[in-house]
Amino acid sequence: MRWRGRQQSSNVDDRRRSSSGSGGFRRRTGRSPGFPTGSRTRTGGGLGIGAIIVLVAIAWITGINPLELLGGGNSPMVSGDSVSPTGELGAPDDEAGQFVSVVLADTEDTWGRIFRDGGSDYREPTLVLFSGRTGSACGFASSASGPFYCPGDQKVYIDLDFYRDLRSRFQAPGDFAQAYVIAHEIGHHVQNLLDVLPKVNAARRDAGRAESNELSVRLELQADCLAGIWAHDAEARGILEIGDIDEALNAAAQIGDDAIQQRTQGYVVPESFNHGTSAQRSRWFRRGYEQGTLDTCDTFEPANI
Repeated sequence: MRWRGRQQSSNVDDRRRSSSGSGGFRRRTGRSPGFPTGSRTRTGGGLGIGAIIVLVAIAWITGINPLELLGGGNSPMVSGDSVSPTGELGAPDDEAGQFVSVVLADTEDTWGRIFRDGGSDYREPTLVLFSGRTGSACGFASSASGPFYCPGDQKVYIDLDFYRDLRSRFQAPGDFAQAYVIAHEIGHHVQNLLDVLPKVNAARRDAGRAESNELSVRLELQADCLAGIWAHDAEARGILEIGDIDEALNAAAQIGDDAIQQRTQGYVVPESFNHGTSAQRSRWFRRGYEQGTLDTCDTFEPANI
């Protein structure tokens, strides 16, 4: 990805020097052109310490609240103590921070144009860089739970140590694999602005576990498709390099529910999927990338997944 020397976003809240070392977990996961939202993911119960470790590993790479995987509920965990602090605002001065800031700026360009073409304004999110733990409107953000989007404050949270494991433990190297992670979380922000995210979250609260998991899968696959739309636009602007799309497709495959479960526990439990399989995640990213339009990403059509 051609990112060096390019415009950086000022919508970065860098808390890495001031992140809290205490706290718990949180969960992550409009107007203008929209998506229809249908209705239709999960497992819980008493688990031993080994299973809990597995769930934390899964949560770390996918951005799922471990408490939700343990049957703690479908709604965000909001703690009265999880006051969101403020770090250094603006573009970071280190290479890793600059990369994230450039990718964020690029998503702002893409979605700003798409929303304008649809007759509305794109409200830019803030991206929070932290180390260890920090507060958010969705509860405490933890490095153990991976990158996530919080609709309560419209911010994306990421501990950059995540990229180390993405590269080494999950065999998904490359700067565009890292960019895909950010674009996926920005996809959740787009869903929030389009009123998809609140509607699906409300439907999940009223649904049984199987239906809730299916809704979650459809929501996550749509975010993958939206990340693909950004990649489509980035390629049109000459930002991509040879191999970039392959890096993103590999990352999507490596963090599919089936791949993660097989790697972490040695077997697969399809009824517990809440992000989609490797094949589904890769397919929906590719679909957004190849077609580049919002109506491409209707994952809520019953036959679409």
